[in-house]
Amino acid sequence: MKHFSEITPAAEKVLDAAEGLVQRFGYNGFSYDDIARQVGIKKPSIHHHFATKAQLVATMAQRFAQRFFDALDGIEQTHTGGPARLQAYAALFEQTYAQDRRLCVCGILGTEAEDLPPPVGDEVQAFFNRNLAWLAHVISTGHTGKKPLARDEAQRRAMLFLCALEGAMMVGRGLRSDSGPQTVTQGLMGYLLA
Repeated sequence: MKHFSEITPAAEKVLDAAEGLVQRFGYNGFSYDDIARQVGIKKPSIHHHFATKAQLVATMAQRFAQRFFDALDGIEQTHTGGPARLQAYAALFEQTYAQDRRLCVCGILGTEAEDLPPPVGDEVQAFFNRNLAWLAHVISTGHTGKKPLARDEAQRRAMLFLCALEGAMMVGRGLRSDSGPQTVTQGLMGYLLA
């Protein structure tokens, strides 16, 4: 599988189309025909860049994750303290949802985890593991309680926050509501760092 940084501008357009389709319909909800129509190319051109759908979506998930992790690095450089970092983290989900109620790429792929080919499932799992580790660290270091926060408690709170954000996107879409991840963030902030 090619690393996303090695692809051509034409392949980048294919990835862009695939990302939008995955965010709206999931892994099993689109085909190369859909991408070909959207990009304005023929299916063999897509196969030239990505021989299989699994390679395409794994590369797309890898690219999505890298952009997300770059944003986490930016959060660490521009925000100090747990509350500001968690708010900025939630804003990443809100920005995605604000684009026509799109879902997190790895969130929607995670709903299909049992049916995903290994390279795609591996990218999704790596995305969630890294997010949970980052969140647990922010929660642990931003903790304001009198007693130190146990590692497993920081991990539980990280899981709660990530699940709440991903779930808020899905429930918001199901309700056809513009209210997304920010609606749950305020309610959880006091608990996450207390």
